[in-house]
This record gives sequence, C-alpha cells and structure tokens, in this order.
Amino acid sequence: MQLIKIGNDQLTVEVGSLGAEMQSIVSNDGADWLWDGDPAFWNGRSPVLFPMVGKAPDDHISIDGQRYPMGQHGFARRSDFELVAQGEDFCRFELKSSLSSRTVFPFDFVLSLEHRLVGRAVQVTAQVINAGHSVMPFGIGFHPAFVWPLPGCEGQSHSVRLDNGGAPALVRLSGGLVKPERLASPFVEGALSLDHDLFTADAMLFPEGAGAGLRYGTSSRAINFTWENLPNLALWSKPGAPFVCLEPWHGTAAEVGGSDDLAERPYGVLLGPGAIARYGFKAELVG
Repeated sequence: MQLIKIGNDQLTVEVGSLGAEMQSIVSNDGADWLWDGDPAFWNGRSPVLFPMVGKAPDDHISIDGQRYPMGQHGFARRSDFELVAQGEDFCRFELKSSLSSRTVFPFDFVLSLEHRLVGRAVQVTAQVINAGHSVMPFGIGFHPAFVWPLPGCEGQSHSVRLDNGGAPALVRLSGGLVKPERLASPFVEGALSLDHDLFTADAMLFPEGAGAGLRYGTSSRAINFTWENLPNLALWSKPGAPFVCLEPWHGTAAEVGGSDDLAERPYGVLLGPGAIARYGFKAELVG
C-alpha cells in the first residue's frame, strides 16, 4: 500500500492507497485522534462506502433484473486507488471502473477522494462521476473511527451533541439489514451520552433529522464533525472497543424483507449519464 503524508503546522495526516483510507490524524502535540485499526476489534480506520452502504440480502444486489455478488459496504474500501494529485496539505486518489468492477457493478464511473487540511481540520471530499450512458444507482458513505476516549480524556464522560438540537428517530439493524420500525430517539435536546451498552444491538441508525453536524467528545476536548449532501447518520462501535464511528451516508442497507434491487435501496442515489455528485465531511479538532 502506498502511504501519503500531508501536513500543516497543526496536523499531520496519512492516507493509504488501499481504499484511499486515512490512517492517522495526529495533532501537533503528538496525539493521534483516529482509531489505529487494531484487528482485535476492527481493522478499519476511515473507509469510504461505495457503491453501496451496509449489507444486501444474501450479499447480492440486483441491477436491471441481473443479480451480482456484493459484500457489505461495497468494494471501494478494498480497492487500490491511484494517486492523481498531491500537495503539502492535500492529496487526491482516484478509482475508475474496470473489467473487474464491471463484473459486480456494471457501470462506468470515476470515484475520487480528496483529503485536505484546513487549520486543525481535515476535510474529506468524494466526487462520483457517471462516465456511462445509463442512470447509475449507488449508495455512498463515510465511516471514520475516532478514538474513545479522546487523547488525554481517559475516564471522562463522552457525548455526541447534534448541532440542530434534534431528537431523530432511531432505527436498528437485523443481520445487517434495516428494520422498518422507528424507535424513540436516544437524543435528548440533541445530546446523547455515549455508553458501550448502546452498541450491543449493533449500529444506531438515524435515517432522517440528524442535521449536518455534531460535536463528539468532552467539555475539554472534542471533534466538531460536519458533513455535506449526506442525509443519514449512523453511530457504531463494538461494545468495549476504544473507538466510535461517526458515519454520514447517502443510502442505507437494504430493508429486512425488502428488495435486493440497488435502485430501490432507501435513500440511494440515481445519477444520470455524465452527471457528477459530491459528498464530504470535515473533522475539526478542538482542545
């Protein structure tokens, strides 16, 4: 895996060519705020989810009546991206459709991922181009894992506070698929105190109403996390694991008992021929 290092006077970030995935976010005091991918818990760090988010029934999707195998969260996170641009404080990787990708996702596409540093923030932008001649269905999402507790905050209570102060309805998963029932929100006036028991039933999914920003952390140290063009939010950890994932998505897993047609996935994207769509998140370190 090719490893690219970018930096400024506040942050140093490493990005790998495999999945164009961030490997670290180190502040100028030497602390790493990103999960280190310890396989004892979970070997991901900050994967991009494409061309679908979550699972498909029997790990297969349908496109125009044809079935294709597709593992959880799609294939981009396990694909080798090409470095196409690099500067002192940014890098851009690109994944293009190939003979291999077309055997499971029969479309011509270009997916680029840019990581750029702005002060004490890392800004990640994904661009999807439909390079073909038919409408392309897909889902896309981000899956960054931040350390829990944050550096220097051991023993302190951590929370997630939505910028919009909302109380979005909660949806749970069963076998990786979305259960249709809407449950009462665990947020109270936009605030949720984190506890490992929250994740004994897998991820917490908030399909609507979470807004476009949150603050994760403690009163002394936090991450201001915002996202763009991504209507769904999930929070995930493994019980007892020292990380929490903040996951904005455009598209969710298939519903329990629902269709395996990729074009019918909840909140999915239908991108016209030649069209371009952009998505992103920004993580600003505070304290």
